[in-house]
Amino acid sequence: QVQLVESGGGLVQAGGSLRLSCAASGRTFSNYHMGWFRQASGKERVFVAAINWSASSTRYADSVKGRFTISRDNAENTVYLQMNSLKPDDTAVYYCAAGRVLTSRPSPSEYDSWGQGTQVTVSS
Repeated sequence: QVQLVESGGGLVQAGGSLRLSCAASGRTFSNYHMGWFRQASGKERVFVAAINWSASSTRYADSVKGRFTISRDNAENTVYLQMNSLKPDDTAVYYCAAGRVLTSRPSPSEYDSWGQGTQVTVSS
């Protein structure tokens, strides 16, 4: 497995931006597809964005399309989530995850390594 550590969360006003980072160590980062998921208080963990190993293909949840951008730097073993035009509904703990498959609708069960999460709070 690969070890993952997220950073970059915080408190931001609605309409603002944040950039999350996820640093990987352990196994070869470029062997993995990477995903971001989020879990709001009292709710299940849901898909946000995903990117394949070469960064040639991405996926986004409908709720974040046009506002969030996932990217990766295999030389730095890091995946990013740029979040713009944030809304209070984006408030959640954000997790990055590594997996071996990239499906059309990624789900948590497809990922076998997870970070500890980083809190994002968007105030209205």
